[in-house]
Amino acid sequence: MVTIGVTGHRFLADVDRLTEGIDEALRQIEVAFPGRPLTVISPLAEGADRLVARRALARHGTRLIVPLPLPQTNYMADFATKRSRAEFLALLRLADETIVLSPAETREAAYEAVGRFILDRCDVLLAVWDGKAARGRGGTGEIVALARARGLPMAWVHIGNRKPGDQEITAPGTEQGEVSFERFPR
Repeated sequence: MVTIGVTGHRFLADVDRLTEGIDEALRQIEVAFPGRPLTVISPLAEGADRLVARRALARHGTRLIVPLPLPQTNYMADFATKRSRAEFLALLRLADETIVLSPAETREAAYEAVGRFILDRCDVLLAVWDGKAARGRGGTGEIVALARARGLPMAWVHIGNRKPGDQEITAPGTEQGEVSFERFPR
């Protein structure tokens, strides 16, 4: 099996183009690791984590492992709406395995720990990322930097993101949904 770690932003724009990019990334992972069924490791946060999980689960035989950075009830407090919490629970029911990580000193440390947990267990990282540095401890930019430092293969689906405390998208641009591949086997 090939294990795909997921990292990405919560706020997504132009989901159709992102979905195409995620599907392309998954196709290329299957080509790079032929004959190996997919296992996706995703904490199922809002946005990219869930979108990747849904697209991967649409492929026959995909397994889902869900590491939770916090106990489930505490984690769900981070989801803004009743609909978001219901979506999380529906995907969680599809998981082959759920792992609650050890308690961390802060919420930010818990999110960093789940990112590192994913990196420690994946063969390839699928990042749905705006290309910018992390805005907080354990953010997408930090996880990507750690993956690069470790030399992990990465499929990067390009996106815009939102400015903290704002609904304005940060330059999704024409590359929204495009995919770049780093250190992929040939």
